[in-house]
Amino acid sequence: MKLKRSSQSEGSLSTTTPSSVNVTRKNQMKIKTKFGLLAGCLIFACAAYLMAQGNSTHNSGNGQAVHEHASSAGLVQLVREGTRQYINVNNATAAGYAPFLGCVAGTDHGAMGVHYVNGTLLGNLTLDPSQPQALIYEPSNGKMTLVGVEFILDSASWLAANNNTPPVLDGQVFNFVGAPNRFNIPSFFELHVWAWRDNPQGAFVDWNNHVTCAGQ
Repeated sequence: MKLKRSSQSEGSLSTTTPSSVNVTRKNQMKIKTKFGLLAGCLIFACAAYLMAQGNSTHNSGNGQAVHEHASSAGLVQLVREGTRQYINVNNATAAGYAPFLGCVAGTDHGAMGVHYVNGTLLGNLTLDPSQPQALIYEPSNGKMTLVGVEFILDSASWLAANNNTPPVLDGQVFNFVGAPNRFNIPSFFELHVWAWRDNPQGAFVDWNNHVTCAGQ
């Protein structure tokens, strides 16, 4: 009798084991499927996030470029409106501007032109788009053509009067030129604005490839 019950128990075990295996395999399949779907969702979410970040950065960069261009165009226009009367160089001399150092040309490219400097504006630290310290003319067979302006501020005087803060005009930060320099003057801050002659390098770059001293 014991042997018979033992035989039945063994038979019972042998019939239930395959069923348990099948259930386990089905559960494993379901788990793998769920993990696969979850992994796919995570990959999609990451890709979407990275694309959104990229678009945000791109749009931000475009916005900054548009803002900078608008600021540049704004200052150029202000200078044009404020210096229109000096297209005639005789009006410049009547207003106290006088030529300084002749025509300035670059060592390897471009030029600045002839600077007509106003000593009064140079001394009182004026910062006004319509009152640049220097008007810049291109000489051509005895004729002077207005091409731009330069704002020039003595660095020591400006910093002492403005809490050591460099000058800024309509969003444009001035360049610092230390001493000694090619003009043999004390260190100064300067900003060129090519309001009357396009500069392919930029409206505020010192040297302009579209300006020449060849006609002086």
